[in-house]
This record gives sequence, C-alpha cells and structure tokens, in this order.
Amino acid sequence: MGPRPLGLHLTAALGSLLSSSAALPLLRNGSLPWNPALRERAAALREDMSRADRLQGHAEPGGGDRLGREVDREVRHRIDAVLTGIERYRRHPYVRDLPDPPAVWTEGGSRLLDYGDGDGGRPVLFVPSLVNRAYILDLSRDKSLMRWLAARGFRPLLLDWGRPGPLERRFTLTDYIAGRLERALDVVVEAVGRPVPVVGYCMGGLLAAALAQRRPRSLAGLGLMATPWDFHAEDAATARRVAAFIQPWGPALERWGELPTDALQALFAQLDPLLALKKFSSFARMAPESRAAAAFVALEDWLNDGVPLVAGVARDALAGWYGRNDTVAGAWMVAGLPVDPASIRVPTLALIPERDRIVPPASALALPAAIPAARTLRPPLGHIGMVVSAGAESGVWSPLAEWLAATG
Repeated sequence: MGPRPLGLHLTAALGSLLSSSAALPLLRNGSLPWNPALRERAAALREDMSRADRLQGHAEPGGGDRLGREVDREVRHRIDAVLTGIERYRRHPYVRDLPDPPAVWTEGGSRLLDYGDGDGGRPVLFVPSLVNRAYILDLSRDKSLMRWLAARGFRPLLLDWGRPGPLERRFTLTDYIAGRLERALDVVVEAVGRPVPVVGYCMGGLLAAALAQRRPRSLAGLGLMATPWDFHAEDAATARRVAAFIQPWGPALERWGELPTDALQALFAQLDPLLALKKFSSFARMAPESRAAAAFVALEDWLNDGVPLVAGVARDALAGWYGRNDTVAGAWMVAGLPVDPASIRVPTLALIPERDRIVPPASALALPAAIPAARTLRPPLGHIGMVVSAGAESGVWSPLAEWLAATG
C-alpha cells in the first residue's frame, strides 16, 4: 500500500497547497523575500493581482476578500484531487498476476529467472538494481522487456536479487559483484558454452561494469541502461545531501543490518517532493477501468514494493558514490581493486534517457565516455519510462535487441 512513506508524501502535498493562502497577503504587500532572479516576475504577478482586485472589487460586502476566497477554493479542490487519487489507487482491483518463469539457479534469496523457450535463443544476462524489485523488466503482460525479447529469439536471464536475509545483511558490494553476480554469470556461461552479453539497469549497470572489468572473457558485450557514474556531474550539492541522509540512520544500520524500504523511498522523494501531488491528482482524473489506470497502478505497486538496502551497500553507495564520488575519483574498490572503466574492452552500448531525473544524463554519459569505443544512444524518455512507457519499444527495446543480435 502506498505511496510510501504515506505521511511524508501527504505532508509535502498539503504543506505546499496550504502555503498558498498563507503567502497571498505577503505577496500583496511585497514582503516576501524573493530570489533576485524572480523579482521581476513577482512584481508582474503583484500587478496582475492588483488589476484583478480593481476589476472585481477587492472587498466584498462584509469585508470579504474575493481573490482570497478563490485561492482557498482552489486549494481545497486540489487537496481533494490528490486525496481522491490516493484513495482510488489503494482500492484499485489491479493485481499483478504474471507467473515467474523457471529459476535455473538460486543462492540465498536470489534467483536466476529464465525467460527463454527451453535452451534455445541468444542468452542475455540482465542485472537490475539492488534497491528495487527486478520485475520492473517484467512489469505486466503489456510491458515486459523480458517477454518481448524472448518472443524475438532471445533467452533473457534475469537476476532477481530477492529480499536480503540474514546472509545478505553482511554483504558489501564486493560480495554481490565478486561473489553472487560472478557465480550467476558462471552458471550461464557454463550452460551455453560461450561468453554472453550482460545488461545492467540503473545501479545494476554499475555492478555489470565492475563485472565486465573482472571477467572480460565471460562477457560478449556490456549493456548499460540509465547507469550513473559521475554523481557530482550536474548537482554536487544535492548528491552530498543524499549522502548526508544516511547519517541519522547510523544506529539503525548497525542494529538492523539494512536501510529500511521507507527510508529509501523518502530518499527518492527528495528528487521531486511534489511528485505524489502531481501524479495522484492526475490519476484521480483517469477512468478507473481504463488501461491507463491499470498501467499507473502496476507501476505504482512496483515502486511501493521496494526492498531494504543492506548496511554495507548503503554505506558504499550513499557515502561513497554520492558523497565522495568514488566512481570518478577511482576510489570505488571491488575485491581490493579499483573499478576502472578504461580497462573495459568488451563491446559496450549505453542507453541514456534524455529526460532522466533519477540519473541525470551528464552522470550517465561519463561512463561510456571513459570506456574505449563505447556506443551511446539517447532516447527521449525518462528513467523508468525507458523500460515501461509507450515509447520504450521503439526507443530502447528495439535498439537493444539489434545490438544484442550483433553482439551475442
């Protein structure tokens, strides 16, 4: 049930909307401390308000404020819209009912899911992020990159990391990459008898890049989908704030061995604090029985079905990647060796969505720029839209399939 954490999203939405009535008299008298860059626009807005007051009559009978009442009415209307959207989402009948394909390998809480038809097809190993569920690549019957590729002669093998258990809570990124991921790769290579392409999505691309450096003879190619590298490329201050987010959670990390799902969701909410307000207000206007509403619920369910991030990885990712920018500094170590993209020699394709707000394009572009002879494509999509939107098939799936066919 979501959106998670519900209290945070409601506070952000209601706080923003209710501030409009409080700010109105301050705007009128010019006492708001405007950013200098907005001073001219603020003055123009005050003039428009004064003109409206003169045309409509500022004071109503009884001393009322007509513009103030209209603002108050609009605030209540928008609050009702977002609350209606959230309630309709929570009551929507859609439930994901796709059966999982066979697991050809398991270890701890992780599974290697085989979407191929028997042993046929070109094998491809997909590596998702550790902080979200793997089925974003198999979201629904209408939006499944895995099943789409399988229908076109490939054998997609998706590494489902699963939920961390007692074993994984002691893991670092080295355990995941030089341990579990390498063993999954070995299973695939041994089964097919040749190197295979490996495709990583988001954080999974970082894991796959480290794997490509460590195991070049086992990889036929490296695919990078919305994979960050330079975490300070567009906004170093924001990246450092993300890193600082882990500090209050220090005692909890030590005690629980993981960063809870709601803490991670709160971290992502910092990227756009009003996203819940916008998207649930929009959802309230959708016909509940429409395909668009079902697609919204399917994606929102996935977003709320997150997994905790084990303590060692949380420290490496938040403090190391976001805080110190270890990747660019050459200080990100896996099994005692720095991850150096310049040493990656396998054919590489980087798919970098131009509208990505989770992984800014400048951050992602830094990785293929450091890999010799890497090829880059920039579809006009967002971070999640590149795998589930209406434009995903033409903008990402098809170019990826063409590259895999030539590589694998």
